[in-house]
Amino acid sequence: MRLFPLLTALLVMTVIYLAVMERDALLGYAGVVTEDTVQDDADTPVQGRIRVVVQTSQAREIENTVVLRGRTEAARQVDVRAETSGLVTSEPLRRGAQVAAGAPLCEVAPGVRNAALDEARARLTEAEINFRAASGLSESGFASDTRLANARAALQSAQAGVDRAVEEMARLVMYAPFDGILESDTAELGSLLQPGALCATLIQLDPIRLVGFATETQIDRLVSGAPAQAQLASGHQVAGAVSFLSRAADPQTRTFRVEVTVPNADMLIRDGQSADIMVNSRPEMGHLLPGSALTLNDSGELGLRVVDDAGLVSFAPATVLRDTESGVWLTGLPEVVTAIILGQEFTREGAYVDAVEQTTQRAEP
Repeated sequence: MRLFPLLTALLVMTVIYLAVMERDALLGYAGVVTEDTVQDDADTPVQGRIRVVVQTSQAREIENTVVLRGRTEAARQVDVRAETSGLVTSEPLRRGAQVAAGAPLCEVAPGVRNAALDEARARLTEAEINFRAASGLSESGFASDTRLANARAALQSAQAGVDRAVEEMARLVMYAPFDGILESDTAELGSLLQPGALCATLIQLDPIRLVGFATETQIDRLVSGAPAQAQLASGHQVAGAVSFLSRAADPQTRTFRVEVTVPNADMLIRDGQSADIMVNSRPEMGHLLPGSALTLNDSGELGLRVVDDAGLVSFAPATVLRDTESGVWLTGLPEVVTAIILGQEFTREGAYVDAVEQTTQRAEP
């Protein structure tokens, strides 16, 4: 009946002895390294350690990419409007037509403007005759300076009247300000245009702009003139260069406008198409490692478990630059790292492992 209490007491004494007298050996068997056993563990044979596969990586300079969601936008767009009133006398041009800079779009009937011009020219001729007469009399002493001044003023007023009449005649025809495509029909024949009425809407699509919006963390990584690529919603891929970086954030979204100029000679890119824009930013130093090597530490940080020459495991925080078919590019690591790529979940920081270098080489991205 007293056998079980004796066995229990013996077991408790054994545990207390191991915890007090053989603490270092017990912790070493559990894989925990203390200051008193670091040197001893470094000298222990690797057969007693967990075997892991590692990959030694040298940092390399890589092209970094910022991905923006955006749209296409015409390089130019203008509403050509009338500056004077009158009936349209020109045949309308249909939407989609390509027009050259200086081509007539709408023409308004002159009405009485020709008569007004003739009258202004007649008044100018009369004023010139009066001024010459007053000038001759003034030189001979038969006219006062006041009369000469009045004649000069009348001449200048008549010249201004002619200039106004000529300008009014020039407003009868509305011209295309640049090469482009009509986005709307021009004004219909016989319709009445008032000052400010729409003649036509003209857009220019070559070159075309890609407009995206960068966050506060992305904008500092971009530079003007950087090469960029984009894939449209239609699957069409284009390339260009950054032409504008906004200096002021949008007050609603706190994002910065980014513009990329792209050639569009064949007019395949339309205004308003959705686009995924990829801009090459400043190059960074990074490591290409398998995505499966990534893990989290006890604080929730993303990174790698790395080993030193003695096999001691530690944690190195890392930041993912981008994902590729060959692995992930990571930054924030030392120039040379020996990362555990297989077996990292079976060990922890402070433990010693038996590290086996990976023999197969990973393909370049």
